[in-house]
Amino acid sequence: MCRHLAYLGPEEPLGRLLVEPPHSLLRQSWAPRRQRHGTVNADGFGVGWYAGEDPVPARYRRAGPIWADLSFADLARVVRSGAVLAAVRDATLAGADAEAAAAPFAAGRWLFSHNGVVAGWPDSAAPLVPALPPVDLLSLQARNDSAFIWALVLHRLRSGDAPDRALGDTVRRFARAAPASRLNLLLTDGDTIAATAWGDSLWYRAEPGGGTVVASEPYDDDPLWQEVPDRTVLTASRAGVLLAPLEDPAASPALGSALAEAPPSPKEPCR
Repeated sequence: MCRHLAYLGPEEPLGRLLVEPPHSLLRQSWAPRRQRHGTVNADGFGVGWYAGEDPVPARYRRAGPIWADLSFADLARVVRSGAVLAAVRDATLAGADAEAAAAPFAAGRWLFSHNGVVAGWPDSAAPLVPALPPVDLLSLQARNDSAFIWALVLHRLRSGDAPDRALGDTVRRFARAAPASRLNLLLTDGDTIAATAWGDSLWYRAEPGGGTVVASEPYDDDPLWQEVPDRTVLTASRAGVLLAPLEDPAASPALGSALAEAPPSPKEPCR
């Protein structure tokens, strides 16, 4: 499994969000408190952030553990941003695709991360391949399940879907094709955050003075943290957070008949 975090609010040094808290994303790379699958997230990491008026985010990604990267320690100390998405990775197959497989994935103004696994990958995803134009399949940023999920989400965004709908519909399709999948998705364009809780922990924290953090788990013990119920889509801005239920396709024959059919797949190790 992985751990990820997104932030919108007043400009902060990256280190204040990702390094300094007592249970920061840095610490979660070796000692997560609420991770249900896997124990160490040492198979890569990445951080994306927005600077000034530039709508296209910058990224820093590496294939190794975040605690071993001295360059990141310097970067986190001096780089400030009011919009950030970061992740640490526990891969199913360590080393595959190197840093290209590390979140956040990016396209235009978007940053994306997946915490979880597509059960039975890659065979279970076959029914969903026709949903992507061939050029998108040939342009996958890596060969793992997260990159394929991102391609489907991005296709929906480019087709005009709102972020919460792009994530929610993609999750429901994968849940139908591979029911044992864990599909916690995280997306930002620097102005909003959208996320799903589907099979693992997700929390949010809305600051009284403005600003929102959405994360796999709290980075401290402040009572402001609220847990997101499973099977939920979250949308957030600097002003607040909205939650809406995500219907399980297995519980809805009408929805299920509209999605691709595929046999159930057993659970897989964390990706």
